[in-house]
Amino acid sequence: MVSDILVASNRGPVSYALREADGGLEARRGGGGLVSGLSAIGPDAGAVWVCAALGDGDREAVRRGVSETGVRMLDIDAVAGDGTHAAAYNGVANSVLWFVHHMLYQTPLEPVFDAGFRRQWEAYRAYNDAFARALAAEAAPGAAVLIQDYHLALAPGMLRALRPDLRIGHFSHTPWAPPDYFGMLPDDIARELLHGMLGADRLGFLTHRWAEAFTACCDRVVGGTGTTEVGVHGLGADAGFLRARSREADVEERMAALREQIGGADRKTVIRVDRTELSKNIVRGLLAYRELLAEWPQWRERVVHIAFAYPSRQDLEVYRRYTAEVSRVAEEINAEYGTETWTPVLLHVKDDFARSLAAYRLADVALVNPVRDGMNLVAKEVPVVSDEGCALVLSREAGAHEELGADAVTVNPYDVTGTARALHEALSMPPADRADRTKRLAAAATALPPQRWFLDQLEALRGGTAG
Repeated sequence: MVSDILVASNRGPVSYALREADGGLEARRGGGGLVSGLSAIGPDAGAVWVCAALGDGDREAVRRGVSETGVRMLDIDAVAGDGTHAAAYNGVANSVLWFVHHMLYQTPLEPVFDAGFRRQWEAYRAYNDAFARALAAEAAPGAAVLIQDYHLALAPGMLRALRPDLRIGHFSHTPWAPPDYFGMLPDDIARELLHGMLGADRLGFLTHRWAEAFTACCDRVVGGTGTTEVGVHGLGADAGFLRARSREADVEERMAALREQIGGADRKTVIRVDRTELSKNIVRGLLAYRELLAEWPQWRERVVHIAFAYPSRQDLEVYRRYTAEVSRVAEEINAEYGTETWTPVLLHVKDDFARSLAAYRLADVALVNPVRDGMNLVAKEVPVVSDEGCALVLSREAGAHEELGADAVTVNPYDVTGTARALHEALSMPPADRADRTKRLAAAATALPPQRWFLDQLEALRGGTAG
């Protein structure tokens, strides 16, 4: 059965796990803005989501022919060759394209674009080709296809060659590198990447800054964007879901546990909720908190930093080292400043959404200081569910700064001393000012909720005026 609306992404809306007891498959629904957004078109639209099989359970589901309605899962290695997915996903998408767009390289030593990289790029091509062919097979004549993110940058051009009748969109959930940094890619790879993107009728970005960086790269490398339209859609927080979920019993339980860990009822809290992703800048955030305690000793015993650092991409050595460094710095701060009745840093590494929501509600200050971030939904979610109002310390390099900067305390993410000063300012903010800012932040954060964000792109792709 072919469809008039298709979505493609590396990670899909469902994953499968093998039950140890009987070897059966258990389906687990995913979350996130894209899942919420797609729900806006309703079940009767017959949309199809093409995604990759990411684990053993997913691959077994493909082999058994098990699938959820509206989901086509691809076992890329079975389609394109053994090891293709790992080489494309870890070797290129997460170790090259992510690093380029987030400007993460230590340039004296990396990147190294050698013969090994070229072999990985061939896998990235094969991975994108598998998606393009699956979309071509599933799409009705003139269908709208919304391809997601840097994993699938070549797919629009490949799909265009197979099905010129389709309306093809691509959305980038990351930043886009400025031309000088993008220019680190080999010239032929840079051209291929941009031509792949420009196979779309329309390209979407989270902020004007990222869209302008992309067009600047196109101007320098391939002479412009041609007939491809470029639009901006700043994904917002889902206020209704967040407010309802944050009042459920398990969140209340987590709040009670956190209050007990914090200690004194008059203690203030600085919270952060991140994956241990290199771009999130957790280590410098901890160093800034240590400098706060050193330079403003009046905050000792009066503030607790609740840091949720959920492990990410632990199959990559650089991420394992970074995660270890986060723990080391947190332990150093506690050893230097902690007392019998006060633990300065409460570090949690086990992912727990209910506990994250509990921290949102309790926070006096939220620290969001990425070195570079496509949007950062945490910055938008905290003001929506905060109980008493929360001051936001926000990196100027987060995409969310475009919408929230006027009511945040802005920081240069590399400036540890400046971030410490910003934490002091935020902690010292009068309650009335903090509450007023929180209301304005929440309004800005929810201006384009996931459902509207998705529909706006779909309407624009089909020739409407949105975006």
